[in-house]
Amino acid sequence: MAALAAVLGLLTACDGGTAAPRRSPGAERASVTWEFAHVAPFRGRYADLAVLAEDDIWAVGVEHNSTSGGQLWHYDGKKWSRQKLPEALGASENPPALEEVGDGVVWLRPNAYAPAYGLVQEPPTGPNRWARWDGTRWSSVPAPPPGAIADFEAAGPDDIWVLDGTRVARHWDGGRWTSTRLPLDTTDLAVAGPGDAWAVGSRGSGPGTEAHGDGTYSQPASAHWDGTAWKPVETPQARFAEPLPPEAGASLDGVVALGGGEIRAHGVNTFNHGEVEDEPGDQYLRLRWTGTAWSAVPPAPGGCALRVPVGRDDEGGLLLDGNWYLTRGGRCLKITRDRLPLSSGARRTSHQSLWLLEVHRAPGTDTWYGAGHVQVNQSGDPFGAPVVVRLKRRGLPG
Repeated sequence: MAALAAVLGLLTACDGGTAAPRRSPGAERASVTWEFAHVAPFRGRYADLAVLAEDDIWAVGVEHNSTSGGQLWHYDGKKWSRQKLPEALGASENPPALEEVGDGVVWLRPNAYAPAYGLVQEPPTGPNRWARWDGTRWSSVPAPPPGAIADFEAAGPDDIWVLDGTRVARHWDGGRWTSTRLPLDTTDLAVAGPGDAWAVGSRGSGPGTEAHGDGTYSQPASAHWDGTAWKPVETPQARFAEPLPPEAGASLDGVVALGGGEIRAHGVNTFNHGEVEDEPGDQYLRLRWTGTAWSAVPPAPGGCALRVPVGRDDEGGLLLDGNWYLTRGGRCLKITRDRLPLSSGARRTSHQSLWLLEVHRAPGTDTWYGAGHVQVNQSGDPFGAPVVVRLKRRGLPG
């Protein structure tokens, strides 16, 4: 999903230390769990993931206190093994970003942005060097876009969009890159299919942007690529009641294509907190594309209320950020997780929480994987254990 936004909220811990609510005997059988598919033999985290198949998974690891620029790991269906970073990528102090582009192809690119940690180094000033894996070998990507890329989305190896800043999208057609001006300040992209892409963000002019004095009330904005051009799409406005709080503004921060033509977008209407005593609450924006217009999504129950989708499974359930799951029938479930084995160095009395940076579906299946780390808090020896997890669903209601 979005590389810069990323954050996607997947950084909410899945804390197994609290008691589960009481349920009926039938409901007790329903559960969703992240099970360990792999626990890495180093301390740190997995920062990125690419799932080409259930027996072809790539991950980028970051070792605690290391300046090596990241580790590349691969699963071949039998075992996980560390791989050498391709020479075609060049050298970098940052862990590279993995990008699935379809047809068993994965790209590696420099990543000036670390999910949830923001910009960790100055954007590259020289030529960028990207690498691609075709299933057999690594090779160079010709003439990749310069500078820091904020988002990368692909419909296939010959149909790739990247966000370069907030107003420029670059497209790869298999032979060359072309640049297109975007009609909004863009924060995120999503690709629903060939010739079908979305951009969301904000606008600073037009209806609803009037504010007191010389200020501007930014409004949510979106645009659609129909195969020929980026065209603005009418997007619901958001505005606080008068008197307006200081520096108020609204925007869409993320967009995701869930398959079957369903597009979801999310954002917030907020302001500069702490300047007035009687503050309104932030307004969270949740939109769904109906095929002809954006429509507000009714709030989900319980802990799913403010979460945003990162994927939809074949049962019609939504995987949400923060390790939550919303069934097709609207029931909200917390995704639980296993505890680390004692061989990892985690003690029986340790407090453990799961933090995921990436969630991906294995192509052609309904198997879902996540990557991140388990934070182990224990006296004298706290650490992060890089993990790849697999979703297990049992007895889910409709």
